[in-house]
Amino acid sequence: MGQCSVTAFLIQDFFGGEVCGILRPGGNYHCFNAVGNCIFDLTSEQFGDEILDYSLCTKQSRETHFADEEKKKRYEYLKMKFIEIMNNF
Repeated sequence: MGQCSVTAFLIQDFFGGEVCGILRPGGNYHCFNAVGNCIFDLTSEQFGDEILDYSLCTKQSRETHFADEEKKKRYEYLKMKFIEIMNNF
């Protein structure tokens, strides 16, 4: 739990668009990317066969999600590794 926002904000850094979230039972949001008219959900496999309703979403903010210092550090690490890999192409 919590990796979806890390992934979605990283994708936003490189491809733009909005990070949106679907409110889940328990009060947490599942985050994904909306770029133009396309939805990109790189972490949806965690829900198995459940069909997510992307029409019921709200825009998410980095400030809210990265108030958790551990989550912010995971984002910074993933971004650093992503840049390293992209620089090797």
